Amino acid sequence: MLFDLQIESSDIVAVMGPSGSGKSTLLNLVAGFERPDAGRILIGGQDVTDLAPARRPVSMVFQENNLFAHLTVEQNVGLGRSPRLRLSEQDRTDIAAALERTGLVGKERRLPHALSGGERQRVALARVLVRDRPVLLLDEPFASLGPALRDGMLDLMKELHRDHAMTILMATHDPRDAARLTETMIVVDGGRIAGIGSTSDFLSGNGPEAFDLYLGAQGRKE
Repeated sequence: MLFDLQIESSDIVAVMGPSGSGKSTLLNLVAGFERPDAGRILIGGQDVTDLAPARRPVSMVFQENNLFAHLTVEQNVGLGRSPRLRLSEQDRTDIAAALERTGLVGKERRLPHALSGGERQRVALARVLVRDRPVLLLDEPFASLGPALRDGMLDLMKELHRDHAMTILMATHDPRDAARLTETMIVVDGGRIAGIGSTSDFLSGNGPEAFDLYLGAQGRKE
């Protein structure tokens, strides 16, 4: 795979393309879960190529939301501040604020199995807020949610972006998600960047041929 691109700070970017095209690999390279064979990864002008994931200014939310089943909502969020849950009073104040911001007040003591799918994703986003990193990566985090919950989560992401100005990259298969949330689109095809431009332009038919072919295939599936 060969990726060569630059993302503007505070942009909201959709990463789209066929299954196996390299979307998750691109996000994993930025997050540090995979290492490039050559080249560099810069975030805010800093070379992070050799930094471990925990040392990068990045948070990531997965489709499975990556919650620990034996920990409460409050504890799962607290992991974003301390992996050993050694929390200061300020940490606890910040966790409470994040839970309020994501609509989870009253659910602090619940375990993940007692939550709905949308609530579990809100816990993952609350953890992002207490981590307070400038880059947020979303790897199809809302794919398993129904339309109403999905729209609600996308609207919450808009609000969080407005309040925190994070740079957001979201891998998705759904053009409706891209249209609702993102301003810029990256098209990945065959392990390469096949195009980058305005989400609205691409969705109106002015994108690269690879995207038009992909979108047509998606339409036939539905």
